[in-house]
Formats: sequence, C-alpha cells, structure tokens
Amino acid sequence: MTTAPDDAPYLPLDDPDFSVRGPEVAEAQARSWYARTPFGIAVLRHAEMGKLLLHPKLRQGSHAWPALNGVTGTFAEWWERTILVQEGADHARLRKLVNPAFAGRVLEEMRPRFEALATELVDAVEADGRCEFMRDFADPYASRILCMMLGLPHDEAPHLLELASDMGLGLSVSVREHVDRVDRATEGMFAYADALLEKRRGVTGTGFMSTLIAASEDADRLSRQELRDMILILILGGIDTTRNQLGLAISLLAEHPEQWSLLARRPDLARKAVEEVIRVRPTITWVTREAVEDFEVNGLHIAEGTTVHLLSVAAGTDPAVFDGGFDISADRKRHYGFGGGVHHCLGHAVARSDMTVAMTVLPPRLRNLRLAGEVEWLPDSGNTGPLRLPVAFDPPVARRAV
Repeated sequence: MTTAPDDAPYLPLDDPDFSVRGPEVAEAQARSWYARTPFGIAVLRHAEMGKLLLHPKLRQGSHAWPALNGVTGTFAEWWERTILVQEGADHARLRKLVNPAFAGRVLEEMRPRFEALATELVDAVEADGRCEFMRDFADPYASRILCMMLGLPHDEAPHLLELASDMGLGLSVSVREHVDRVDRATEGMFAYADALLEKRRGVTGTGFMSTLIAASEDADRLSRQELRDMILILILGGIDTTRNQLGLAISLLAEHPEQWSLLARRPDLARKAVEEVIRVRPTITWVTREAVEDFEVNGLHIAEGTTVHLLSVAAGTDPAVFDGGFDISADRKRHYGFGGGVHHCLGHAVARSDMTVAMTVLPPRLRNLRLAGEVEWLPDSGNTGPLRLPVAFDPPVARRAV
C-alpha cells in the first residue's frame, strides 16, 4: 500500500479562482484516478467515484466543511445537525420520515402549476427578445416553486430568495469571506421557519408541507428542532440549487444552439436534456466523504480521517466512459450529479421535475437563444452557477393585420 505520493497531481480546490472544469483537472484525470488537494484527495474518474460513493468505510464528509474552512457560528452549528451530514440510524430515521413529502404523486399533482409559472415568466420577457435570465426566470421560478411546495403566497418568494442566496454562500469555496452574511441569513431562515410553523399549526392537508409536518407527529417523529432544520435545508436546496442549475443549463445550451433547436422540436427530450446538463455542468461540482478507518483503493492507502472529494463534474465527463460531447439525445451511463448511496440527494425528484418543466416550456418560446453580454459567476468549484446571465433570443413575429 502507498500513501498519496508527492508526484501525484495536485489541485488547489480552496482557490476561488480555480475551476474544476479547467485543463488542470483534465490533465490530472489523464495521469491518475485521484489528485492531492488542500483538503485531502479528489477522485477524478467515473469508475472510482461510483465505487467510493458506496464504500462502507466512508461516511458523509461535508459535516467537516465549516471546520475545514475555519468557520464557526449559526450556520456551522445548523449544518452539523442536518440530515445531509447524519449517519447510520439517525440518518435512516430522518430520511424515512421525510421521504413521503417527496413522493412522485405530490410532484405530479404540482406539475401543472410549475408549467403555468414557467409560462407566466416567459410571457413577461418573450416580446423583448432579451432578458437577464437569473433575475427574470431562474430566481423567481425556483423561489416561487418553493413557495408552492410550502403553501406560501408567492409574494414571499423574493425574501426567501435573498435568504437562500446568502445562506448558500456557506457552501462555496469563498465561505470565509462571507461568514457574517451567511450567519445572518441562517438566523433569518430560522425566524421564518418558526413563523411558518406557527401559521401551519392545526392545518391539515395532503400537500408537501402538510406531509412534512405530519412527520413530526409520527411515532418516531421529527423533533421540533429537526423539523426547523429540515425546513431550512428544503428552502436552501429548493431555491439555491435549482436556480443555479437552471442558469448552468441555459448557459450551456446557449453554447450549443443545435441542441436548443432540437429541444424546441422535441419536447420529449426535456428529461434527457436535464440529465445531460447535470452530467456536464452540475451545480454541485463535488460531493465529500470522510474515511472512518484505514482502507486501500487501487493500491492507494487512505487513512482514517482523510477527506475524499468526489468530483462529479470530472466523473461526468470522464472520456473513458462518456464520448460525443454534449448531446441531449444520447443514451448515457449514470452521472453522479446527485451523489449516490445512502446520501443520494433527497430532493433529486423535485429538481428533476421543475427542471424538466422549464426545459419543455422555454425552448419553443425563446428561439435562437444566445448569450448577450458578460456572464457573472460564482467560483467554479464547490456549489457554482451564474449570478448574472444576459441572454437574447428572437422575439415572436408580429401577426399582420388582415
């Protein structure tokens, strides 16, 4: 067995200017299935990522993210309690209690409302022939869908969007720069969750929020604190992850106009388009694990306590598995944009559902989609996406008067 040798590739994952899609990653991937990083090792290939996502000697590693960045405070304390970082029986109990809220029936019932919202937002910009996509579509779409799911009036969406955007900086590689802003947003989220639970006291129903609250009345029920924590992770994931992934989808498809035109003609490809976007440009560019004891992989000794970053963006473009570039009609092997194993993304069905609706509604309406200015980005590592995404498209041809 060997420990990661000094001549193994090195990737500076802690550098906000480093891109996990850059040539350094492709070069490292060609040399080795892993690379050294400031946080431990990074796994770069599809086969090894699939293997390690299920490895019994690895636990969820993101619990250490605040500590790795020297961050303490409200966000760090909340993060340590969330379902995302729990293990064993605690994780299984929480997941069992909240899974019914994500049932396919609940999402299918909401799909017409998702479609109506997407249509409303496109109606507002189509005639202009241009828009700032994040402001005009991704932000209101993600935040208002979250309001639908929680049974909230849509005029509360801007406030939740602001909280989620600020709180989401806690998962970026630049978290140290924003820790005060992140903590204020987390405190604001808790205040909102408490007010929401007070409003919902005694309200019954079969919707998403009612199903979630019912989990606090189960025999193995969620505690009040667990319910509050769960509401925060739903708001954060439901808004910030969706808005980022939508922005990544549009920027990528604008770079591949033939794929956008195909999607306009073939709405049946919307679901495959979502999977292809997440394979190539996932908003969550890596998932993290931590070794709970020593073990060996492909001759590499991984010591207890080692952080293992599994680069979903590298695995999803591994040339040993995927070829043909970006193609929404291709049949692909599984990508790992939603992670895997017992920590497979809890909200993956929601993300796939609302993304598929957007990829059905937008292409036939925004014809000849193209970038129309400088795109402003979050760091292209960790959780990423556009902050500002100006696009242009052909407005509808006015009908001639008869």
